[in-house]
Amino acid sequence: MSKEVLQNSSYLNGKSTTGTVTRVKDTSSISGMCPVCLYDCPVLCQIGLAAFRGREAIYPLPKYFGYSTAGALKDFGLDWSHFNIQAELLGAEGVEPDPDKAIFPNVSTETVIGGIPLKLPILIGAYGSTDVARINWDGLAAGAAISGIGIIVGENVCGVDPESQITNGKVTYSKELERRVKTFRNFWDGKYGDIIVQTNVEDQRLGVDVYAVSKLEVNCIERKWGQGAKAIGGEIRVRSLERAIELKRRGYIVIPDPEDPNVQEAFKQKMFDSFERHSRVGMPKEKDVVEDVEWLRSQGAKKVSLKTGAYRPADVAFTMKVASEARFDYVTFDGAGGGTGMSPVPMMDEMGIPTVYLEAIVLKCAQILKKKGKYVPDLVMAGGFIEETQIYKAIALSNFGEGPLVKGVVMGRAPLTAVMKAKYFVELAEKGRLPTSFTKDYGDTPEKFFRCTTDLKAKLGEKFKEIPWGAVGLYSYLYDKIGVSLQQLLAGSRKFKLNLINRKDLGALTERASKFTGIPMPHESDIELIEQILG
Repeated sequence: MSKEVLQNSSYLNGKSTTGTVTRVKDTSSISGMCPVCLYDCPVLCQIGLAAFRGREAIYPLPKYFGYSTAGALKDFGLDWSHFNIQAELLGAEGVEPDPDKAIFPNVSTETVIGGIPLKLPILIGAYGSTDVARINWDGLAAGAAISGIGIIVGENVCGVDPESQITNGKVTYSKELERRVKTFRNFWDGKYGDIIVQTNVEDQRLGVDVYAVSKLEVNCIERKWGQGAKAIGGEIRVRSLERAIELKRRGYIVIPDPEDPNVQEAFKQKMFDSFERHSRVGMPKEKDVVEDVEWLRSQGAKKVSLKTGAYRPADVAFTMKVASEARFDYVTFDGAGGGTGMSPVPMMDEMGIPTVYLEAIVLKCAQILKKKGKYVPDLVMAGGFIEETQIYKAIALSNFGEGPLVKGVVMGRAPLTAVMKAKYFVELAEKGRLPTSFTKDYGDTPEKFFRCTTDLKAKLGEKFKEIPWGAVGLYSYLYDKIGVSLQQLLAGSRKFKLNLINRKDLGALTERASKFTGIPMPHESDIELIEQILG
């Protein structure tokens, strides 16, 4: 067993995601417990926390719900770092092989996902009813719009909106969903990117899809079958008894029962401070899905997509078959380990197929469909993407010679981090509390420490005054950092258009990576070419 896997065992009883630690570092490789457990130990490990707080020990630090994101701790044994990008010396593709023209600023990072043009191969989301999405939405939506990418409104937004108007079981108005759509559109150029509204079982029952398309003129509706962080429905914390009762009456599963007098008394006594609101999961059937997509289009949806999770390989095959028959515009497969607001820690760490493994399975299914002459929707991968080398590798891995099957990625936690960090440091600047080392290096006002300020003022003119600083931070992270670095990587491969990268541009660094993806290791690459060149 590898050293990494042995280290993972120690996380079983002490996880930073739940705020627990063990008394000693050399814990049992089997249980993660201290070799000697003491009666008078004052340290809270996972077992100790569970002894006091029970189900709260399942979740990432409940007190930070709405102001944090969480992901898996586990080393899954295969990730994008197990591949390197092959550098090229000779020639250039996508541009004239001229030293004055084959320069990285001339690289195009544009792509099209399900008919949506994007300046970068990135969609961000899905940001649903969790508080961290609501609180940071202005920065997320405006930042996505000015970066020329798409943003996905996640599940349950209308159902949780206290100002939603529901008539005969159907939503006829949602202040929050309207705000989310309008915020993006206020800064959208009308060409690159778009706003996508995701729907789960509760959303469909409420008619969120029809409301979004007919009243808010949303172009794309996304059905949700799951996500990489968990195989159960979406979850949020509710800190008000009245809100918990309201959500239960709207049809949600609320735990504990807010209408139980004993529960109400315990809540008033502050024995616990939040309720859990859970969503149901769908039970898809092929015929129903095909008819549903046809119905959505008849309602005015211009594009229909599907978001699914890190389910077992047979379920991946089922999803690909149904997606082909229903002719979804694109399908997102979300690898294990991600998370946004309130995913159970054991699920994030121990359930589902991690991203690289999942993509290999998805591509196998796509190839089978293509050989049979079947329609293959655009594919999008999600699950732990935070930077450009991962994006490059995910796209290149999918190009078997006829163009990439994976058109881009969905990013969730990282864009939220960019927005939160930007907002927080602006708050510190306003209070005169920025770290001295930060002000010394970057300045003491947002106009100085956001490097992109000058560029955005020139690009947006007077509109810049309306842009929240969180959006500036997201633009800086996505467009100025990831975008520029992706251009440099593509130029290093001598590929000046994103859709030209392919499997030959990758080299596997481990035997496991090579075995599961079919990408040769460096010493196995170009064998025939070496013979030909030196022959």
